[in-house]
Amino acid sequence: MKIKLNVNQKEKVFEVEPNEYLLDVLRRTHYTSVRRGCDNTGCGVCTVLLDNKPVPSCSLLAVKADGHEIITVEGIQEEADKLGRHFGDEGADQCGFCNPSMALTVYSLKLENPKATDEEINQYLVGNLCRCTGYVAQHDAIKKYLGDQS
Repeated sequence: MKIKLNVNQKEKVFEVEPNEYLLDVLRRTHYTSVRRGCDNTGCGVCTVLLDNKPVPSCSLLAVKADGHEIITVEGIQEEADKLGRHFGDEGADQCGFCNPSMALTVYSLKLENPKATDEEINQYLVGNLCRCTGYVAQHDAIKKYLGDQS
């Protein structure tokens, strides 16, 4: 079946199976920043933005996304670069496997609540696991990114 998605501000038509997950459709069509992790929504590395809200693409049937806007990290490259600089400055960047999903989630937070408190940041990031850091440096980098007006 065919579905229409707006991916990174480009209208696209995809041929999908009824039981195919959005993650698999995106990976098959070369959106390689969307990564496979746990396959049960526990780690967050498959996160994409659906209408500017973070969702785990490993559990979202592609047909459910029909007609919606999808953003991968390639669609927010400038913002991801800004956040990446803050991560580097704070020593928060390790292996990088979680970076695309973390960038999307933090970008969504910035759109929704640019003056987020520490607790609100922590709550927003619950679905993004990072195996390499203790989250303190990431949290500091995120606060700086949220305050970055450049």
